[in-house]
Amino acid sequence: MFKNLFKGVNKNKKVLYAFVNGTSMDLSAVKDEVFSQKMMGEGIAISPVDNKVYSPCDGRIVTIMKESKHAVGIETEDGMEILIHVGIDTVALKGEGFNIHCEEGQKVKKGELLISFDKKLLRDKELDDTIMLILANQNDHEILDLYVDEKMAAKDSVILEYK
Repeated sequence: MFKNLFKGVNKNKKVLYAFVNGTSMDLSAVKDEVFSQKMMGEGIAISPVDNKVYSPCDGRIVTIMKESKHAVGIETEDGMEILIHVGIDTVALKGEGFNIHCEEGQKVKKGELLISFDKKLLRDKELDDTIMLILANQNDHEILDLYVDEKMAAKDSVILEYK
């Protein structure tokens, strides 16, 4: 409750916004050791209520998993490298049920649609649809706050603060 009273106090802070509608969760709660043990880096996850994934910031698309279509890499304007990964073990679908709405090298703005996916297909195949945001080069930045266990509105809710 009191977090919002002090927003803007740190002039150097940068923010990432919710990349999907849903409930945020700590990476340690993700049901995949690579993410939960932060082997790929620090970050945050969202249990989604819908099927559209948006850019959490302004930046440039640096990577797209073209065959599987389940993940996108973004570099922010200040050099933060972000990986957005849809679901657990979704690479096995080889792109089935996924649509990419961006291209490598493309500049994106906060809130632009990046990926859409078929939630019913994931459910039918018994795949977890949790979406992770991983900070690939977090050591170059200081994480100030992660907003976990909160309802997130894609494009509007601040999910992470760093400098």
